[in-house]
Amino acid sequence: MLTTVSPPWTYALRLPQDPRAPGIARRSVRAVLGAHRLCGLVDTAELLVSELVTNAYRHTEGPYGMRLHTLGRGRLRVGVWDGCPDVPAPFEGLPRRPGPDAEGGRGLALVAVCADTWGATRLPHGGKLLWVELGGARP
Repeated sequence: MLTTVSPPWTYALRLPQDPRAPGIARRSVRAVLGAHRLCGLVDTAELLVSELVTNAYRHTEGPYGMRLHTLGRGRLRVGVWDGCPDVPAPFEGLPRRPGPDAEGGRGLALVAVCADTWGATRLPHGGKLLWVELGGARP
């Protein structure tokens, strides 16, 4: 029996400070995952990317971008970086449920529900990277 192992891959995309950026990110995710035959992850990945990129667009003024990276066995890591060092919930700890009158916070609660795991890294020259993982067998 011959087993084919696909090599790891990474795609990075710097996004414009433009309200169309979340749409660009979603279309990019759909194209990349389709090309790598990971169509089963597309809907969840698009939702997660949309939320993270929208937050980067709305809450930062500088550059930001997205990175897609395969972890093998059908797993995907999605990262969105920006220049703001503030790490939002649920990335600072346990997910917090927004109050019924809250005007924000529901999108990141979706991240906590839809992603298998998530985290944040403060970048050495300022800013942060928020990441989520989904799909396949966990390493």
